Amino acid sequence: MNARPVNLLVMLLVVVVSAVGVVYSKHTGRELFIELQALANERDSMDVEWGQLQLEQGTLTTQGKVERAARNQLGMVNLAADNMVIVKP
Repeated sequence: MNARPVNLLVMLLVVVVSAVGVVYSKHTGRELFIELQALANERDSMDVEWGQLQLEQGTLTTQGKVERAARNQLGMVNLAADNMVIVKP
């Protein structure tokens, strides 16, 4: 008989729950987007650092630096031809 107020109340409840769901999903989406941006910035800074490390490695492994380090730190010297022994299999 008076189903109209009950239907109206149910519809109002459905609309409110739907609105809360939309607000919650928007909030979650924004939080995830902020996290994504932070991770992208971290990735970019790591890419820059990786490039710098590759350049540093390239300069540290040049022939002259390796040879100088071998002489100074390990006491290595170039062999003269009469000091070389060639081993054949």
